[in-house]
Amino acid sequence: MSLVDDARRVRENAYAPYSNFKVGAAIRAASGEVYLGVNVENVAYPEGTCAEAGAIAAMIAAGDAEIAEVAVIADSPVPVSPCGGCRQKLAEFGRGEVKVTLATTDGTTRETTLGDLLPGAFDQAQMERA
Repeated sequence: MSLVDDARRVRENAYAPYSNFKVGAAIRAASGEVYLGVNVENVAYPEGTCAEAGAIAAMIAAGDAEIAEVAVIADSPVPVSPCGGCRQKLAEFGRGEVKVTLATTDGTTRETTLGDLLPGAFDQAQMERA
């Protein structure tokens, strides 16, 4: 089963009663383990969590801390990209060359990398004087 298949399967569990825009994410950690996440909305919209943030939280809770690959899927006319905040969250735990597959539920995919999604990412090196 591919990472996109994992994201597709978990996407059905998303809680999106306000936007009706369900997103699923799957992260393969450097250990080989796969962690899943979905978007979870809240009546106090836009409070809630993104699918990527949920998958990262599951990875960290399990004791892994390095992303090796990412897949994100939504029912969208074009492959959906992570929001800006999630791009920064993904960059916290993955190197620029990490493969990211963006997918639609009808089978369209786009492959990119974390570095291409967030060029010039804010990172620890910029805090060396702090």
